[in-house]
Amino acid sequence: MENIVNQQHDEGEVAKAIENQTAKLPSDTFLWASVGAMGLSLALQCLGKKHVSLFIGQWAAPFLLFGIYNKIVKVEGND
Repeated sequence: MENIVNQQHDEGEVAKAIENQTAKLPSDTFLWASVGAMGLSLALQCLGKKHVSLFIGQWAAPFLLFGIYNKIVKVEGND
């Protein structure tokens, strides 16, 4: 399968810098961060800290999305 590259659009310097740094992280870092957020949320819920628990529990989905972004950057690369 050939790569399709859009020659009309380039990434900005900030996006390139972020992609270069996130590509250095292992992909499972974000998975473990997500699992950790869920575990911490459960522990806080058991301790009766409901509002903090809900706040921390909402971090799981963004960590998983960061992991997907990281994987795409590693597979597809940047400009």
